[in-house]
This record gives sequence, structure tokens and C-alpha cells, in this order.
Amino acid sequence: MLQGVMLLWFLLTALSLLYVVIDIRTTPESPVLKWGFILLTAYTGPLGAFLYVLGCREPLPGLHEQYVATRWRQVLGSTMHCVAGDGVGILAGAVIGSLFHLPKGADIALEYLLGFGFGWSIFQSLFMRSMAGGSYMRALSSTFFPELLSMNCLMAGMVPAMTWAMKSAPASHHPSGPAFWFVMSMALLVGFITAYPMNWWLVSRHMKHGMMTMRPSLASVKGAVDEMMHDAHSPHEHTGGEQRTSKLPVDGDMKPVSNSVLAWMTILSFVIFGFGLSLAVIFGGL
Repeated sequence: MLQGVMLLWFLLTALSLLYVVIDIRTTPESPVLKWGFILLTAYTGPLGAFLYVLGCREPLPGLHEQYVATRWRQVLGSTMHCVAGDGVGILAGAVIGSLFHLPKGADIALEYLLGFGFGWSIFQSLFMRSMAGGSYMRALSSTFFPELLSMNCLMAGMVPAMTWAMKSAPASHHPSGPAFWFVMSMALLVGFITAYPMNWWLVSRHMKHGMMTMRPSLASVKGAVDEMMHDAHSPHEHTGGEQRTSKLPVDGDMKPVSNSVLAWMTILSFVIFGFGLSLAVIFGGL
């Protein structure tokens, strides 16, 4: 039965990925987030495609700014960005750990380090350095704690799901088999769910970005009129002569975070991660 479920899952994933790759080209979203949705769909199949349609795809021309401005969609973009970037490193770590037959603890440590390293240094800091004034070092500094908090909560859900599933399905231990990729997909999906609340907090404090809108600066007359109407109700940021980027603020004003609050939230994220590890020990035989 499991073989049939996996076959159906991979078929739906392939169709979902094809749809997102083709459709997202016309969505006025940031290129980084476009790649994020493509990666998320590769990880989570039809659910990723569903989240793209429900959370990012422009319902009607000219409505993307308003459509993605709601808090839950902003948080969806933030969580998706985390899972997409971290997921690349996590999967690489899982493959390496399997090929070299690392102990479970070392395997998870490698996944954590590679996932955090890739998500922080590449997906957050390098690809989004324009949000830090173009400075890569400033981007590294400003995204370290947001990425850490989000990564801890992602792994808190992913590790117990992964260890329990691999314990129940011995064929899932090696990346040459489909069961391995099915288990990792399900684990990333659980991790997405457990990381969402922390990303809600991070977005509400403007410590992480959510969805964005990027449109060509040369528009038709109708498009220009529509944009003027939008400008009357929302702020825009200009990033050069070829593209206009806008990001509506989410509900509520910016809430600055003190060092003490950030320290407590960091501790909380490690407590959540520790709880996930304890579940992995109890139910997954970690």
C-alpha cells in the first residue's frame, strides 16, 4: 500500500511542480520567492502548489499588492522562504549522512548545520541583501537571529517526523530509494507547520520579510492608472529603473524588539527544538 501512496504522491508532485514552474513566471513576485515556491512544491507536492495559488498567485491583474498584504500571507511567504532555503541544506545533509552511514545524532547535526548555513548565508543574506542596502555583511548580521529562531522550530517538527518514519520504514534510510524522498517530504511538511507560528512573530516584528511585489516600470496606460490608484493607498520602494518593488506593511505597526525579548525568544526556540529532539528519542529511536 505504501508503494501505491508514494507513486501517487510523486505523480501529483510532478504535476504540481510543472504547474507552478509555468504559472509563476507571470506572477509579479520577487524572483527569490518564486524560486522558493518552486522548491516548496518540489518538497511538498500538491500542498505547495495549493499554498502558491492561495497565498501568492495574483487573483486579478493589479491586485497582487493588496492580495499578499494580509498577515497570514506575509507569514506564509516568510515560512516558505525559510523551508525552501533550509530544505536544500537539510536534504544535502541527509544524503551525505546516509551515504557515509553517520550515526543518527551526527546525521541530524549535519542536517542542522547545512540547513542553517545555506538558508542563512545564501537564501536569506545573499539573495535578499538588497533589503539591507546591498551590503552582504549587514544582511548576515540582520538575518542571523530570525533565521536561527525559524530553523529551530523547523527542525523541532522535522526531526521527530523523520526519525519516526524512518524507524517504521527501514527502506527509507537510503537516498537511492523513493521511500527516502517521501519521508523527507513529509518531514519538511511537518517542519513547515511547526515553523509557521515563530515566523508569525518574526513577521509581526518586521524581523523577517513576507511576500513582495515586483512589476516592470514601463506599463500600459491602464496599468499606469491602476498603479497611481495603488500609490494613493500604499507606499512603494523603487529599486532601479527596470523594476518597481512594493511591499505593503502587514497589519499593525512595526514593533521593535529589545535585546532581552530577542534573548528570551531565542531560548524559547531552543526549548522547542529540544522538545522535538526528545520526541525523536522517544518515538524515533534517536
